[in-house]
Amino acid sequence: MKDHAQLAEAFNKDKERVTWHDETLWFVRTKRDKAAHKFAGWEQLRETASQIKNNVLSNLDSYLLQFEANAIKNGITVHWAKDAAQHNQIVLSLLQKHEINSMVKSKSMLTEECHLNEFLQHNGVEVIDTDLGERIVQFRNEPPSHIVLPAIHLKKEDVSDTFHEHLGTKKGNSDPQYLTEAARQHLRETFLTRKLALTGVNFAVAETGEFVVCTNEGNADMGAHLANLHIASMGLEKIIPRREDLGIFLNLLARSATGQPITTYSSHFKRPRNGQEMHIILVDNGRSIQLGRKDFRNSLKCIRCGACMNTCPVYRRSGGHSYHTAVAGPIGSILAPNLDMEKNKDLPFASTLCGSCTNVCPVKIDIHDQLYKWRQEIVKSGYSPKSKTIAMKAMSVSLSKPMVYDISGKALRFTLRYAPFVINNKLNPWYKQREMPAAPESSFKKWYEKNRSKKNNNE
Repeated sequence: MKDHAQLAEAFNKDKERVTWHDETLWFVRTKRDKAAHKFAGWEQLRETASQIKNNVLSNLDSYLLQFEANAIKNGITVHWAKDAAQHNQIVLSLLQKHEINSMVKSKSMLTEECHLNEFLQHNGVEVIDTDLGERIVQFRNEPPSHIVLPAIHLKKEDVSDTFHEHLGTKKGNSDPQYLTEAARQHLRETFLTRKLALTGVNFAVAETGEFVVCTNEGNADMGAHLANLHIASMGLEKIIPRREDLGIFLNLLARSATGQPITTYSSHFKRPRNGQEMHIILVDNGRSIQLGRKDFRNSLKCIRCGACMNTCPVYRRSGGHSYHTAVAGPIGSILAPNLDMEKNKDLPFASTLCGSCTNVCPVKIDIHDQLYKWRQEIVKSGYSPKSKTIAMKAMSVSLSKPMVYDISGKALRFTLRYAPFVINNKLNPWYKQREMPAAPESSFKKWYEKNRSKKNNNE
């Protein structure tokens, strides 16, 4: 499997697309800033949300049991899944029980994490994603590249080509209104004829046993309200204590994600309608392990707004698919190693550690600190590249021995001055994206000794 650096290098071959991707996401980031600055008490809101989440993580078992009891009272069937395989099997068993072989699904990063689509398709079930961005990437057999903007890596011309191939739209017509109308007509029949709808969960309220789904397109509502069977897939961390807490998180979510005051649809599901079955699957899939990691438990506060992606200089220039995991960007680089440290050992290094992700996080997750701590864990566990380990040991020797340091410095300056091709070549990963500096006339040590001597003489 290719690592982040290799996948990012492939994405960067299209310089025009990289520039467009970077500028588009930064535009979303600036919208977030304007929305935050217009909201009186924004920092207090962030702090309150962070403290509520701290409370949830410290009492997660109690809140989950409270939610389960209240959901059952409301007529919702509650399932527990320890991992992705169990979650997928529960969904399949419900489909088989009701003899359903086709379903609609709204956006759910948890089902992406569990690879539900592939599992169900392998078992003969047609899964139709109804979020516009998700449907586009599904047509293209691609995973979403962003948790809020799944097709942000594509231009309207790409969508036009995709729709022409799969929906029969006019070739070359990339008018957004035309393409959106084509998608609307395509999905309308789907909503009317599918008996099962699966949604994600943005927030679940322990106090009332209800859950809330936030969308801008209303596709979750269309699916859930028309289907006879509604399944909601929820990560354990999505719980909040009280209904009044929703106001805090709903104010933060849309502003952080897209700069909107609130999502277009914030739908509350408390009980099934007459004749409908409603099921909710509470999924662990490594979350309890992350909860037990003192340095990383705060990552479970995440409300999946994508703000850290929109601001990250690495994500903006490398694209979401370079992270080879369901949740990309800075937050994904914290979550992924918890699931598989060896497979995702490269991701915590895909960061400048500039701290911008931490600054915009609506629930104050210390993202860049956790990325740094994951780097330490990965090295301690022996998953760092051998070449890097050898290089760091050589650097340690050089920096700890003045004579070796002086000789190394002289050798490097000589090489840069008289044989730059030894360093300036494609075998040096550092040189691929940078120009090496000109060799200084002397070392800092010599410069300091010379200037210190002059100063002493003047005194």
